[in-house]
Amino acid sequence: MERQITELVVISGKGGTGKTSIVGAFAAIADNKILVDADVDAADLHLLLNPEVIERHDFTSGHEAVINEEKCTRCGECISLCKFDAIDEDTYQVNSLHCEGCGVCVHFCPEKAIDFPEKLCGEWFVSNTRYGQMVHAQLGIAEENSGKLVSLVRQKGRELAEEKGIDLILTDGPPGVGCPVIAAVGNASAVLVIAEPTVSGRHDLERVLELSEFFNVPAMVCVNKFDLNRRIAIEIEKFCESKNVFFVDHIPFNPEFIYAVANGQSIVERDDEDLIQLLRIMWEKITNKLEEFDKQAAEAA
Repeated sequence: MERQITELVVISGKGGTGKTSIVGAFAAIADNKILVDADVDAADLHLLLNPEVIERHDFTSGHEAVINEEKCTRCGECISLCKFDAIDEDTYQVNSLHCEGCGVCVHFCPEKAIDFPEKLCGEWFVSNTRYGQMVHAQLGIAEENSGKLVSLVRQKGRELAEEKGIDLILTDGPPGVGCPVIAAVGNASAVLVIAEPTVSGRHDLERVLELSEFFNVPAMVCVNKFDLNRRIAIEIEKFCESKNVFFVDHIPFNPEFIYAVANGQSIVERDDEDLIQLLRIMWEKITNKLEEFDKQAAEAA
């Protein structure tokens, strides 16, 4: 019988909410887990954990047209068909920044002079950290298909957990509600949404909760930097109660988070016992709720 693996994905409606710092704190607190950094467009969990890379793999996705000069007769068919102006009229070379990999030129070239190799878009890694093993990745500059790479690192994280006999995956997810987030949320055990106490922060939170509801993934919420606007922080908590979404806690604004990042540390490694105790209590609440979610999922199955 396949062992139950719990995956908590930490997400946010926008960037800059403190999501990665909180994941770093939970990485230090939680026992027996695999870490996954699925924010591949702007991966930064490694800044806190200083990973030692033990595996490095290329990530290829999509295709890119390449004109074979020996076969090309410069008939101009590819130039007339390309809607992205990716082919230079003088040199008949493909501009990789403009090519969308649609393959029209490849299909219609009368001389079959255009190759269509897979495109190298980035790398993914398996690393050792002081808090356990981590699967993470990095997209190349201006590269796309981050949703596919998110799915890949999550899959590799699950394979690593199965191999090591570990029951918990802690995933730092992307911000927003786009393709990378959809790839990060699907089939997760639960999501923890980090919200900001601002008008836009509440709006972003509502959109993320709609997304998790659509994919039938249980959600939890906490408000970071709540004391910057206590009124909206309380509004967010009441909104969660009205939607039957578990509200974990409020985290106060604290410059120690900034110092931790600057020194490559988790906030738990800083000298702020009150904040550390708050985060430990939060993690206990979250793990209790994860057990409840897993039990409900098992009963539904």
